Amino acid sequence: MASRYNETYEAWKRDPEAFWADAAADIDWFKPYDTVFDPDAGVYGRWFVGGECNTCYNCLDRHVERGRPGQPALIYDSPITGARKTYTYEELLAKVQAMAAVLRDGGVEKGDRVIIYMPMIPEAVMAMLACARLGAIHSVVFGGFAAHELATRIDDALPKAIISASCGIEPGRVIAYKPLLDEAVAQARHKPAHCFIVQREQVTAQLVEGRDRDLGALMADALASGRTVDCVPVKATDPLYILYTSGTTGQPKGVVRDNGGHMVALKWSMSNLYGIQPGEVFWAASDVGWVVGHSYIVYAPLLHGCATVVFEGKPVGTPDAGVFWRVISDHNVVALFTAPTAFRAIKKEDPEGRLIADYDLALFRTLFLAGERADPDTIKWAEDKLGVPVIDHWWQTETGWAIVGNPMGLGMLPVKHGSPTVPMPGYDVRVLDDAGHPLPAGTLGNIVVKLPLPPGCLPTLWNADERFRSSYLAEFPGYYKTADAGVIDEDGYLSIMARTDDIINVAGHRLSTGAMEEVLSAHPDVAECAVIGISDQLKGQLPCGFVVLKAGVTRPHAEIEADLVRLVRDQIGPVAAFKIAITVDRLPKTRSGKILRGTMRQIADGQEYKMPATIDDPAILDEIEAALRAHGIVGES
Repeated sequence: MASRYNETYEAWKRDPEAFWADAAADIDWFKPYDTVFDPDAGVYGRWFVGGECNTCYNCLDRHVERGRPGQPALIYDSPITGARKTYTYEELLAKVQAMAAVLRDGGVEKGDRVIIYMPMIPEAVMAMLACARLGAIHSVVFGGFAAHELATRIDDALPKAIISASCGIEPGRVIAYKPLLDEAVAQARHKPAHCFIVQREQVTAQLVEGRDRDLGALMADALASGRTVDCVPVKATDPLYILYTSGTTGQPKGVVRDNGGHMVALKWSMSNLYGIQPGEVFWAASDVGWVVGHSYIVYAPLLHGCATVVFEGKPVGTPDAGVFWRVISDHNVVALFTAPTAFRAIKKEDPEGRLIADYDLALFRTLFLAGERADPDTIKWAEDKLGVPVIDHWWQTETGWAIVGNPMGLGMLPVKHGSPTVPMPGYDVRVLDDAGHPLPAGTLGNIVVKLPLPPGCLPTLWNADERFRSSYLAEFPGYYKTADAGVIDEDGYLSIMARTDDIINVAGHRLSTGAMEEVLSAHPDVAECAVIGISDQLKGQLPCGFVVLKAGVTRPHAEIEADLVRLVRDQIGPVAAFKIAITVDRLPKTRSGKILRGTMRQIADGQEYKMPATIDDPAILDEIEAALRAHGIVGES
C-alpha cells in the first residue's frame, strides 16, 4: 500500500500541538492537561503540563478493566535455566500490586527513587511497574555492572530502596549479585533503607539483618492476603525513571523520562512505526538495563495491550544460533527488535541460516534493528534468510524512541541499505557544520534536532539542568546535539556515519571511553592514556586503550597491559569488553594538548585520514600505526 508517511509528517509540522493532542487521546488521564506544550516550562518546554496520570494504570489496570484480563501480557523464556512462564494481564497486575505493597511497607512513596539491579526475570518488569504504580522513580542499573559503577549511581539517585536478585545467569556461569550489591552499598556515601532480594534457586544470597528483605516471600504473603494498591496520580511532567548513560567525563548522566509524554510517544510508535496491533506478541531482545528494554520490553507493548517477551538468553550458545527462531515460533512473535550485534553473531555461527528451517515462522513479519549502525551486509543476510522486511532505525537513550525509522504502520518506505530511513513526526532533523550552518544534501556534518524535542524525549538530566544545557543544547543554539555525524540525501534519508564524541558502542551498549581512561590513568605505572573505539565485525566497536608509562618503569609491558585489562573489567564490568591495552611512547596531540582520538581511530580501522592541521608532531601517527600493527589490529575491521 502507499505510505501515509509524508502526509503524517506534514500534519505534525503544520500543527505539532494538534498532532500530539490527537495521540494523547489514546492515554487515560486522571486529570486533563492544561496545555499540550508549554514553551516556558523546564529547560526547553514541557509536554502535557497540568495533566495527571499513572503509567502503571495505563499499562495494566485499564486492560484488565476493558476486556483483556486473560490475555497474555508477559512471556518469560529462559533457555539458560529452562524456565518458562506466561502471565496474563490480570496475573501481572496482581503481582505488581503485591510488590507495590511490599515496597510501600518499606517506606517507598511518591517521588522516592528505587534502584533496580536485576537479571532478565519477570520480577524486573514487575519492579519497574510497581515503582510507577506508587509514583516512585525507578533507576535500572544493568545487572552486569561492577560495584563501583553501581555505587556512583546510588550516590547520584539517593534511592530509598534497591531491588535486586541473588544472581544472574550467563551461559556456563552464575554471577552472584549480592556481593556486588553489598560492595556498592559499602562504597556509596548514601545508604538505602532497604534492599529487596529475589532469591533464585541457583544461589541463595546472605541477607543483611535489618536492611535486606526476601522479596519473594514478602510478595507471596501479599498475594495470599489479596492486598491491593491504588495507582498514585502523578503529574505528566513528573519523572517516571532515571536511566544513567555514560558521560564523557566518566561521571554518569541521569537521563530523566517523564510520565505523560513518554506514554503518548510510545503508544503512538507501536501502531505507526512498528505496525503492531493490540493482542499481538512483540519481542525486544534486549535487557531492561538499557533504554530499549525500558521502552520496548516493558512500557510500549503493555501500553498498547500487547504481549511482551522477557528472554533470559543469548542469540548464540543457549543452546545454539537457532534460539531466536525457536522463541519466535513457540510464542507466536510477530515482530523482533534487537541489535545488529545479535545478527552478526547468528550469521557467524550459522552462515547459511540452516537453523531457520527448523521452526515455523509463519506469523513473523518484521525484524527491527537498532542500538548501533546496521551494516548493509547484515541487513541483506537477514532479508535473504528470513524473507521479511528488515528495518534499521536510529534513536538514543536520551530520546527514548526512534528519531529516524521506516514506519511500517504508515506503510513501508523503500529501504536504502545503510540508512535508517526518515525522521519520525516530532523530529526536525538537520545536518550542520561545526559553526552551526546548514549543510547541503549529501554532505557529512553534525546531526541535530530542532527544538523542542517531541514527547518521550528527556526534558533534562537528573538534578543537572545546567549540565543538560551544556551537554546537549549549548553547542548549536536552538537545537539538540545528537553527537552523531551523518548525511541526509536528496530523498530526506539520513545515514549515520560516526560518533562525534568519545562514547563508543559495544554490542549496542553505549560506553564512555572517558570512564575507562579514568581507570587506566589510576594505575601507578601509567602517565597518560587514551581509549578509542575500533571497529569490530561482531560487536560493532571494541575499546582499545593506549598508555604511556611513567619514566623509570621497568616492569614488562605485557604484565602492565594485563593489569589494565583486569582493572577495567573489575571497575567498569565485563560489559565493556576491554581486552586491548597497548603501550606506546607518546600520544598524538594538537599543539594545544588535545589528544587526536579520531585520527587514532581512523588509523586503527584502516581508513584514509587527513593529517590534522594542528598536530604537534606528525611522526607520532606512524608510531601509533606501528604499535597497532604489532598487535595485529590495523585494517582488521
